[in-house]
Order: sequence, then structure tokens, then C-alpha cells
Amino acid sequence: MFTGIVEERGEIIGREDLAEAARFRIRGPLVTSDASFGDSIAVNGVCLTVVELDDGAFTVDVMAETLRRSSLDNLGPGATVNLERAMAAGGRFGGHIVQGHVDGVGTVVSVWPSENWTVVRIAVPGDLSRYVVEKGSITIDGISLTVSSIGRDDDRGDWLEVSLIPTTLSETTLGITATDARVNLEVDVIAKYVERLHGAGRAEGQQ
Repeated sequence: MFTGIVEERGEIIGREDLAEAARFRIRGPLVTSDASFGDSIAVNGVCLTVVELDDGAFTVDVMAETLRRSSLDNLGPGATVNLERAMAAGGRFGGHIVQGHVDGVGTVVSVWPSENWTVVRIAVPGDLSRYVVEKGSITIDGISLTVSSIGRDDDRGDWLEVSLIPTTLSETTLGITATDARVNLEVDVIAKYVERLHGAGRAEGQQ
């Protein structure tokens, strides 16, 4: 489990495309400082397993399903990624419950900078928008954020906005993310459980 508090920005330094998979080599001195073979590290919000460690870098294998469901398939050497180690038992819970299981990919619609914060609007796939509420939690490329506004327009469909402070901009990839960029989205898992249980309860009541 993760909390969506990015520990460092890493860099993809190698990619090998395999049959129905890809192997990424990623530089991340902080997250590899105490990592071991088999550990979990979130890369842009995708929980991946360390298969090799070497000199401040780690290697992960990404299967075709994960590539299809996330934005990782668009990344190659030189790309910057958000990194977070799995939360240790007894660790400080700084963000919200993040599983590292991407639910879908959104698209950055606009970026509005101001003196003290920047507002980013992201188009949300229609099947995910029902889980997004104002002041609720959302994970964007592995970053735990609070939804500041939601809406819908004719061109892009459903969208959400997040307001980013300078620290978030400087310490994560959202500070260098451009319009039309694809970003990984993970909605609040509690909302999905509530929906599932509510549906099950209605079904039992109809029996």
C-alpha cells in the first residue's frame, strides 16, 4: 500500500520491449537506498516489483495489461517519473489509501498558473467520474491530491481540477506536465467498495 506522497522524481534510463511486456530501468537513489529484490515501488502511481538493483537504479517488468491500462507505455529513456516506496507498518500516513492499481488514464486539459498555486484541469474517463467528488481524494500519477472542482463540457466530457502548491509542482512531475499529457488516475478505493456493497445490498433486497 502507498499514500500518494511522492518521495522523489526518478528518471527512466532504459527500456526493453519484450513479448507482451516491457522492462524499465529507473534511476531513483532515495527509493533504492533500502530496497531489496521483490520490493514494491510505485512508478507514476503504478505498483511495480523490483527485479534488479544496481547503483541507485532499479529494474521492473511491466506486463502488457499494465501498459494498456496506464500511461507507462508512452514513456522511454529520459522521462521523469514519480517514485514512492510501499508504506512501512507504523509509518506516517501523509496522503490517503493508494493501492497502486491504476483505474484509468486522464488527459491534462489546461494548466492555469498563478503566483501562489496552479490549477490543473484533467479530463476523466466517463466510467470513473462517478467516483470523483469535490474535496475528495484522487491519485494522479501517484500523487495524493484533493479535488478542488468537478464539471463537464461538450468537448472533453467529465473533468476534475486540482490546485497545486509550489512544493507539489517542484517535487513531482505535475510541475513539468504539459497540456494534452496523459496521466494515471486511481480513484478512492473506499468509493468503489461503497458502490459494490450498496449494489449487493439492493440485489439481496430484491430476492
